[in-house]
Amino acid sequence: MCLLRQAPEPVGDIFQSVLAGSVYRMIRINDIIDKMVEENPEADVDLVERAYIYSARAHQGQMRLSGEPYLTHPLEVAGILTDMRLDPKSVAAGLLHDVIEDTQATPEDIEEMFGKEVRHIVSGVTKLGKLPFGSKQARQAESIRKMLLAMADDIRVILIKLADRLHNMRTLQFHKENKKRSIAQETIDIYAPIAARLGIYWIKNELEDSSFKYIMPEEYSAIESMVSKDREDREKYIDTVKTYVKKKMDESNLKCVVLGRYKHFYSIYQKMASQDLSFEEVYDIIAFRLILDTIPQCYEALGMVHSLWKPIAKKFKDYIGVPKPNMYQSLHTTVIGLLGERIEIQIRTHEMDRVAKSGIAAHWSYKEGKRDDKDINAKFAWIQSLVENQAEFRDPQEFLENVRIDLFPDDVYVFTPQGEIKSLPKGATPIDFAYLIHSEVGNQCTGAKVDGRMVPLKYELQTGNIVEIVTSKGHHPSKDWLNFVKTVKARSRVRQWIKVQEKERSLSLGREMCDKTFRKHRLNFSALIRSEEMKSVVEHFGFKTVDDLIASVGYGKTTPLQIARRFASQTEPEAEKGSLFNKLIRKVRKKKPQAGVVVKGLDDILVRFGKCCQPVPGDAVTGYITRGFGVTIHRTSCVNALKMNPDRQIDVQWSEAVNQTYPVKIKLNSLDRVGLLADIASSISKNGANILSVNTETKDDKTVDSFITIGIENTTHLKKVVSDLNKIKYVQGVKRVG
Repeated sequence: MCLLRQAPEPVGDIFQSVLAGSVYRMIRINDIIDKMVEENPEADVDLVERAYIYSARAHQGQMRLSGEPYLTHPLEVAGILTDMRLDPKSVAAGLLHDVIEDTQATPEDIEEMFGKEVRHIVSGVTKLGKLPFGSKQARQAESIRKMLLAMADDIRVILIKLADRLHNMRTLQFHKENKKRSIAQETIDIYAPIAARLGIYWIKNELEDSSFKYIMPEEYSAIESMVSKDREDREKYIDTVKTYVKKKMDESNLKCVVLGRYKHFYSIYQKMASQDLSFEEVYDIIAFRLILDTIPQCYEALGMVHSLWKPIAKKFKDYIGVPKPNMYQSLHTTVIGLLGERIEIQIRTHEMDRVAKSGIAAHWSYKEGKRDDKDINAKFAWIQSLVENQAEFRDPQEFLENVRIDLFPDDVYVFTPQGEIKSLPKGATPIDFAYLIHSEVGNQCTGAKVDGRMVPLKYELQTGNIVEIVTSKGHHPSKDWLNFVKTVKARSRVRQWIKVQEKERSLSLGREMCDKTFRKHRLNFSALIRSEEMKSVVEHFGFKTVDDLIASVGYGKTTPLQIARRFASQTEPEAEKGSLFNKLIRKVRKKKPQAGVVVKGLDDILVRFGKCCQPVPGDAVTGYITRGFGVTIHRTSCVNALKMNPDRQIDVQWSEAVNQTYPVKIKLNSLDRVGLLADIASSISKNGANILSVNTETKDDKTVDSFITIGIENTTHLKKVVSDLNKIKYVQGVKRVG
């Protein structure tokens, strides 16, 4: 087979559309085909060439924001898929992944030219941008829901989606500022965790670092600067450790490859933020990897490392004996190294290293329509579980939040009494385990035994535990369980039970409240509830049944006065248009928001801000109705808000009409010195912010933690204050608290 091909015809036309004088290096179709043939000489390259020609013609005349021809994007996506060693149908689908959405091509056209399988993959990848939804968040939620369903059906859909997102992140600089942040946030919330769960860590790391750069540019630049500052010394240190380890392994006749690598920037930031560390305190900025031929050699190498350096207790993890759900296998250990510093070391075989780099893609190859790994579906049963757990969520925010929970990568591995291994997220409890076994087991759970001993239901399970659930017929879930369950399945089943109970109570309360309000305005609620007018009122408020509307009154989500207004406007005669009731309604409707937020459909309701998270303009916010206290505003990421009943949630947004300041608590860590507090106060004052309270604590190591509450206007104002505080001499870090 000739590897030197003449470029297919459309390329010349497309290159002519590039502005004169622009120069760039675009991956060529020949590069992709050459890689495929090198991997598999029998690969169906004709399918890929035809897909390339079709994509080139379909996208002809279209340009990217960078000024490059649009064809550069599907070519780059196909190149990434080829690097992942995927089959020709996946690469062809990568070349065609945008033609249905962005051109006149139809799914039927794709099937006719490339077959059902390629059409199926391309349809799964196609976004829902053209479909109407009530909000941007609803569109995003529905797009991700479709992607998860397609992913459960054919994993190649998500592999193409990841390649698509990876190239889009590489060219994100050409978007507007707010678009950059929005795309980067979605990437770090959804796509990076999916890559991690699929075990494709090189994509996960690149997605996280590129997102980090746009979401927190100042923090990214600071870490980049600190890493590069001592790079020369670190390079020497890496060479010293590698040489020493290689020499000792050779002496023991252990043939191995020794590698040293830098931790990626976002991982360093996460460790600094989660453990409240300075950059100098992050010990594992450099990690080492030993790659050997066999599993016994891995354990032998581990013993050798532990004989050279003292291992740190509780820092050893055996992912060879108990692999992660994404098939990742390796031995992890942390030791006290040559200079008394901590060294993180990973030990694995060459095959494990290949899987660690490519994850599921290493096992998901297609040759003549047959899968290499027959157990692939069993290994990735979590994908089907994820889809099933999300099927019942209709609220976009709750759906997206639960997807994030499901993708949480840190797992513990526990056993049933029969010895079957089960994977649960870190911090999971016996309740989570019970619902994992079966919904009825969870509902009827009254107690649990761990390793033969009774434990509280909120006990956090540890890897290796043997868990036995005690059930009792007629027992029901408790609302308190929501305070400690970790899995989406357990949380959704408990909420489902509570919803049923609360709806019955809310129906009764709602009827009582409506009856009372309607009597005040001389309206007969019992008669009106059965009238034709009631149907249009129910539709006006967006409900399907009268019971749903009345229950929402009981919840506090709709007020009886709102319903009474609808009937009053429909039933009163023209002569009474000037009645006191209508004058009061108009007066209420003209009332301007005073709290800085607008509550959807409720202009006359009491609003207060959650002290737990202290939201300010610019933060994504949501409202929760509390009987007797109006609506409490929380940041959407607030832990307390996420625990609340979603039926009490209401849409809110910041009002542009109200100008005021909001309290925000920040924590400033610095070395102690004379005049520090004066400099801090001066910097805050210079930025037009007011200091509401200050509390400082000097530690034994001469560092100072200052907790300062300041009055600021919005998130932009806050970022400016924090940025200037970070520039003060000896200040090591400033962050928002809450």
